[in-house]
Amino acid sequence: MTSTFTFSNQTIHRLGFGAMRITGPGVWGYPHDRDGAIAVLRRAVELGVDFIDTADAYGPEVSEELIRHALHPYGEVRIATKAGQVRPGPGRWIPCGRPEYLRQQCELSLRRLGQESLDLFQLHRVDPTVPAEEQFGLLRELLDEGKVRAVGLSEVSVDLIQRAEEIVPLSSVQNLYNVTSRHSEEVLEYCESRGLGFIPWYPMASGELARPGGVLDSLASSRGVSVAQLSLAWLLHRSPVVIPIPGTSRVDHLEENMGATTLVLDDELLATLNSLSLPSVN
Repeated sequence: MTSTFTFSNQTIHRLGFGAMRITGPGVWGYPHDRDGAIAVLRRAVELGVDFIDTADAYGPEVSEELIRHALHPYGEVRIATKAGQVRPGPGRWIPCGRPEYLRQQCELSLRRLGQESLDLFQLHRVDPTVPAEEQFGLLRELLDEGKVRAVGLSEVSVDLIQRAEEIVPLSSVQNLYNVTSRHSEEVLEYCESRGLGFIPWYPMASGELARPGGVLDSLASSRGVSVAQLSLAWLLHRSPVVIPIPGTSRVDHLEENMGATTLVLDDELLATLNSLSLPSVN
């Protein structure tokens, strides 16, 4: 199993960190324990994480500010951020893909993160009220201008990926995907065929299969690991282009998640996980 992935001449370890949960409730405002959030970020890097995923909408702005405070200068750590959603309040998200807005948010992320060029800039959502080609065209402009080093999309279909590729070179796609939610299987397969990084957000198993006493819980318990570790290990085994980004606000959970990198899945266990099927999974 390959432990690294390279995009736009940037090589990272495939188990990253998602920085949404270091904000307040509803992904709004600062966390109750600001020092604890900073400690989690620093511990992640100590444990070998060199890919951190965030967004201007996390907080909003809070996640990026905390990342800079905790980790700048970043050294070999790559920061992926996103723009394209506005936040009118806790738990509320509204797509906004106007080119002038995306450009503004790119500039603000550069300032907050303290970078001259963003390592990976992702369109958080394709705004259905703005022609997709205009949104993709702005990403191409930022890439050509050197404002960003690589471009990605989030929550897209294969058709949208292909339309974007006609305008701008892509490095990654970020869709919801885990062992119990495989709606983006076709997208993952396309990314693998194109050598694009596939970043599964919500990488932990959930629902009936993952409940206490459920199939995944029983499999994990029989091997002395957690459901989280088993979920992440399956993703790492699923494809060499998969880059899971589990998030947490606690150091102990972070350390538990990192244990997935050394978890070996034998053929029998891997086959069992691959064959899991429920109407809500397919």
